[in-house]
Amino acid sequence: MGDYLLCSSPIHGHVNPLRGLGAGLVRAGHRVRMLTGARFADAVAAVGIEHVPLPEACDYDYRRFDEVFPGRVPLTGIRKLAFDYAEVFAASMPGQYRALRAELDRDPAEALLVEQSFLGVLPLLAGPPARRPPVVGAGVFPLAQSSRDTAPFGMALPPLRSPLNAPRNAVLTWAAREVVFRAAQDRVNRGLRELGLPRLPEFVLDWPVLADRFTQLTSAGFEYPRSDLPASFRFVGPLPPSGPTDWTPPPWWSELDDARPVVHVTQGTIDNVDLDRLVGPTVRGLAGKDVLVVVATGGRPESAVPGAAALPPNVRVERFLAYDRLLPRVDVLVTNGGAGGTHQALGAGVPLVVAGDSADNPENAARVAWSGAGIDLRTGTPPAEAVADAVERVLREPRYRARAREFAAEIAGCDAPASVAAELAQVITDTSR
Repeated sequence: MGDYLLCSSPIHGHVNPLRGLGAGLVRAGHRVRMLTGARFADAVAAVGIEHVPLPEACDYDYRRFDEVFPGRVPLTGIRKLAFDYAEVFAASMPGQYRALRAELDRDPAEALLVEQSFLGVLPLLAGPPARRPPVVGAGVFPLAQSSRDTAPFGMALPPLRSPLNAPRNAVLTWAAREVVFRAAQDRVNRGLRELGLPRLPEFVLDWPVLADRFTQLTSAGFEYPRSDLPASFRFVGPLPPSGPTDWTPPPWWSELDDARPVVHVTQGTIDNVDLDRLVGPTVRGLAGKDVLVVVATGGRPESAVPGAAALPPNVRVERFLAYDRLLPRVDVLVTNGGAGGTHQALGAGVPLVVAGDSADNPENAARVAWSGAGIDLRTGTPPAEAVADAVERVLREPRYRARAREFAAEIAGCDAPASVAAELAQVITDTSR
């Protein structure tokens, strides 16, 4: 059996996929540790993973991002993403690396499984291969690898169906490397220099090419085609949805069986401080419509929903809902585009209306529209009328549901935990030869 160390930045949407993969490894009889934030200790231990805490200096609280990093507050889109890469991920690299190196020196692992925002692995990859175990990357948000066939990650631009695609991408890739993400690249290289290591030989978002394998947690059909994808990259599919075994459906649950279409709206677990960005417009836009609107606040109280004192009669609100129970009954998901929720919807054959403007959400939204599985509103704060029009269009035009069901069939043929386990075993075999 293997002995694996998993590494994740202390962000729920990054920890959770690795936790799911780690749980699969534990069930298969492997020893699994996870280096991540202290607030996730109980969650990882609950599935049999040994928790290794990050140092306090790089164990930031993702729920207080705007308070801890006030410079990101006025930013949106790729500017906010570039800020996060420089001031959060790259700035955390030295502390993450020291914790990783200390754990490997204390108790070596046969292989590492590292999600792509955990830049603490870069000093290992920049140093001598003999001083590190094999590294398998895990793509928990859309594929960020540079390509002549796609615009750079963060710009949320699908490929052009014209001869102008390659020239456009070349110009934008130069801008991403030399301007947009320059601060992140410089910060990584400064950190490597302080550790006595050479500069990173790749663009910071392209570091997965240095890993022994990279496993992207999506189906191939949801990603833009790339003719120059590295041979070490694998599409393994998203993790299957799971829910708490002790979850009790709310009293209104039987209403999901009514003839009305069910529209579920959520802003996820991070970008939910202001529920009037998407939940509010959805509630107002669909008030009085012949649909059942189901709101999940991502842990916020019901009173945080705009107009909570007098919600329309077709609205139901809960802090959390078990997606493995809910999504098979949903007709449209309105979301800000988090990778986890987007893939869970597609896995259930549910079309989407997406409105997101931070982190990787615009990239997920662009892929939903490009793939034909839903509508991208191209903003994080849509007006109520735009949400209502998009929902009605998705309900009216069967092509969206048909495309989502095609994804459901494709995803059903994937087994991410088994595929990642196989890649880990293979890199150990390869390096032992």
